[in-house]
Amino acid sequence: MLQDIYKFSLLPLLFQRVKADPETAHQHILKTLAWIAQSPTTDPYWSQPIRRFSQAWCENICQLESPRLGQLLWQQSFANPLGLAAGFDKDGLAIACWPLMGFGFAELGTVTCHAQPGNPKPRLFRLPQDQAALNRMGFNNQGSAALAERLTHIPMIPSFPRGINLGKSKVTPLAEAAADYLQSFTRLKDLGSYFVVNVSSPNTPGLRSLQAKSQLEPILAALQTANTQQKPLLIKIAPDLAWEDIDDILELAQQHQLAGIIATNTTIAKEQLVTKRLDITGNLVTEEAGGISGAPVRQRSTDVIRYIYQKTHGQLPIIGVGGIFTVDDAWEKITAGASLLQVYTGWIYEGPWIVKNILNGLIKKLDEHKLDNIKDAIGLDNPQS
Repeated sequence: MLQDIYKFSLLPLLFQRVKADPETAHQHILKTLAWIAQSPTTDPYWSQPIRRFSQAWCENICQLESPRLGQLLWQQSFANPLGLAAGFDKDGLAIACWPLMGFGFAELGTVTCHAQPGNPKPRLFRLPQDQAALNRMGFNNQGSAALAERLTHIPMIPSFPRGINLGKSKVTPLAEAAADYLQSFTRLKDLGSYFVVNVSSPNTPGLRSLQAKSQLEPILAALQTANTQQKPLLIKIAPDLAWEDIDDILELAQQHQLAGIIATNTTIAKEQLVTKRLDITGNLVTEEAGGISGAPVRQRSTDVIRYIYQKTHGQLPIIGVGGIFTVDDAWEKITAGASLLQVYTGWIYEGPWIVKNILNGLIKKLDEHKLDNIKDAIGLDNPQS
């Protein structure tokens, strides 16, 4: 009932009639979630029941616990395979609330060495006809020093890994990218469960060129040299890479003992979108800068997952992200080879109950295939020869 009201009444109202600014709505969501997660004991008497009710509501509609969904990866415990993707909570403002929302882990960032405002507004657009979003945020964030200060006061939860996604500052020349990533990592290395090198956003000039082997190698080398605690280090790649470019990245991943790959970031391919023009700008979507997330990237991200799993013989863990809205979407990525999953755009379109719905559906899928644990489903439809 609530899901139907959200999907068929509230979202169309916000997206099409009220035309609420997506970025403003996003900030309101973060502030609300941060408030919900705080302890009610310091509240005025009248507001304590409201916060307690909100927490109980989140637990009821979002959470589902089952040992069959848990797995040990990188010597860390993941209660379930569904996490929040980077980009939603860049500065860790709502980090305490993501476990309440049922996620098995959350990835903060993208955070850069220097604080930066990001690209000019408007820079976030909903495309309801495509179940997608167009964003050109440009790594707007408070900087890695501010994130480190915030996380210092928020203890890590052993059963809830928190990843930190690192990007290059816009003011830093490409030739100095390794030092830029390294400074952020040095500030944050004690405060994250795993770290991600983001060289695949289309919204920082030249950033995707860092996916080239010659430019990526010094970044990985610098980070792993400083990685004395052997924190899991992953790389997030674009869906638009050619297969031979992915091969180069996989070679570097082996050379520098990376812990995994995140597949994939947003796509710059816009030709197949149903939406042809953005009302707010009047421009054709194909003429707009930015990356597309959501349903249009679903198949390509799954194809990339399947390719990586095959090329690495299932030995390199993959976090699958891109177009996950239903349990079938999630199951397809897991059986293609993803060990973990992330959602962002699907969480907006489907609502906060997407987590519990997908987790409940995954248990049913395990039953259908007579599998004991979610790890048994990884690569199920992508057998190794």
